[in-house]
Amino acid sequence: MTDATPATRLVIFDLDNCLADAREVGEELFEEGFQAIREAGHGRLGEEALEAAFADCWRHPLDWVAERHGFSRKMLKAGWEAFSRMEVLHPMHGYGDLTELLRLPQRRVLVTSGFRCLQESKIRALNLDQYLHETYVDAIDEPARLGKKGWFQRILASHGLAPAEALVVGDNADSEIAAGNSLGIPTVQTLRPHVPRSDTARYHISSLAELPAVPGVSRGR
Repeated sequence: MTDATPATRLVIFDLDNCLADAREVGEELFEEGFQAIREAGHGRLGEEALEAAFADCWRHPLDWVAERHGFSRKMLKAGWEAFSRMEVLHPMHGYGDLTELLRLPQRRVLVTSGFRCLQESKIRALNLDQYLHETYVDAIDEPARLGKKGWFQRILASHGLAPAEALVVGDNADSEIAAGNSLGIPTVQTLRPHVPRSDTARYHISSLAELPAVPGVSRGR
């Protein structure tokens, strides 16, 4: 019997909590944004509610957090202005398994959502260009944002691939996993520390070293 799973030709990776812990930038980096939101709220949210919202900022875009936690327009604006200026200026190392990417024969692509300056500084700090063929920022602070689904569609079209010939690897069930599933791209959730497991992903891994065992990956040469 032959394996009916198509060979994987291209793998799309997320960044935060997939290739690197989002908190590796240093919690103090986000503090300016958190304080700006707190001050602009004038007590709209209690401290416990604010802390829950700030915890979500490490796993979700700020606009998503603002809607989910009931920020006022002033709170979102204050946080937006602070986060749009943020930049990582120190080296980052990721989860320690980035070299496993070089073992994959597929075209390796990054699509990360967030503020452009911050996400591009993370890409530089991690030196991801040595591991990935293409990197894209789904910039939430720019007009005509494509979103993860739009980027995935564009990447498939540019490479002339069917959804079954690609793979999406990331942590977030509401972002890249949902976008991949909606397009029929097989999805892999990275179960890094503190990442809640989602059964919406087709496959689950704890380390990038496990990727070759995902059906279709080892044959994608």
